[in-house]
Amino acid sequence: MFKNHDAPPMPQALKGYEHIKRYWDKTQDCYTAKILPGEYYVTMQEECITTVLGSCVSACVRDTKLGIGGMNHFMLPVNRGSIDVSSISDAARYGNFAMEHLINDIMHNGGQRKNMEFKLFGGGKVMQIGMDVGQKNISFVLEYMATEGFYIAAQDLGDIYPRKVNYFPKTGKVKMKKLKKMHNDTITQREERYLNQLKVEPVAGDIELF
Repeated sequence: MFKNHDAPPMPQALKGYEHIKRYWDKTQDCYTAKILPGEYYVTMQEECITTVLGSCVSACVRDTKLGIGGMNHFMLPVNRGSIDVSSISDAARYGNFAMEHLINDIMHNGGQRKNMEFKLFGGGKVMQIGMDVGQKNISFVLEYMATEGFYIAAQDLGDIYPRKVNYFPKTGKVKMKKLKKMHNDTITQREERYLNQLKVEPVAGDIELF
């Protein structure tokens, strides 16, 4: 086991992920990549991927044969009030973008669809904006999994609490903790900013799994 002052050299990130914050986590005894709302990370190394979820959802995905995998962190754009058909379509396109970019990057680096394992987390009811944003995200990701024919190996969705998720793609191990005592509203504020950002960003174009 390495001590904090003599951590091993940081492994090289896969191309396109150099911007993701990574650090040596002495409690996990490995390097950890921290992802924020709207981000995702894929690795072939003995790394941990961590995030904190409120209303957002994360899919932890890996090729069980090769140990390459990653995690995303996303929320569907919503209107504060009634949702018309066009906004539902746009939200679905955004969710597909979040899922398929992660899956495609795993496949681009050698993973195979037939070997993929999925674990889903998040969707807590933590935002008070007149509608259950977390449930909307849950409904999308479960429908996506069913439509694509992917098997869900594990899930912890819904409830009223934020979650901290640590994912280890090499082994598929997940450490999850519900944050039942929060001393501030940082998570809610961050997701409110993310939701507002989604309202002004163009919706991602259609992409398909290759």
